[in-house]
Amino acid sequence: MAEHDERADAVWDAFHAAVNMTGEELREWLLTDASGEEAFERAEPDLGVSPRGEEVVAVLLKRRTDLTGADIDLMERVTDHVRRLLAEPRREDPAWRRSLMSVGHDPLRPDSARPDEEDLTG
Repeated sequence: MAEHDERADAVWDAFHAAVNMTGEELREWLLTDASGEEAFERAEPDLGVSPRGEEVVAVLLKRRTDLTGADIDLMERVTDHVRRLLAEPRREDPAWRRSLMSVGHDPLRPDSARPDEEDLTG
């Protein structure tokens, strides 16, 4: 995506506001999470890492000018997912945090958006 694209710029900004982990942090967390108790139940050699998480890592490692249309679509879906989950926080629910973490948002970080602090609707 070599030429300037206003949609890509807007999606890039929203995505990087929603995703507060680096590609390396997300990769490390995905590998750690995949090594949990249920990982031992798998017979196949698959690491059990979320395919969407792997895609997010790949996008985080890209430059804005290298984005594809599929990357932009993924970034929009991830941003919407994070906003939706943060709009109804369930901090005591480990599955809620795991769902956010699997796409690169750690809700326990100080830079995590809080529904009462900003407009999460876009």
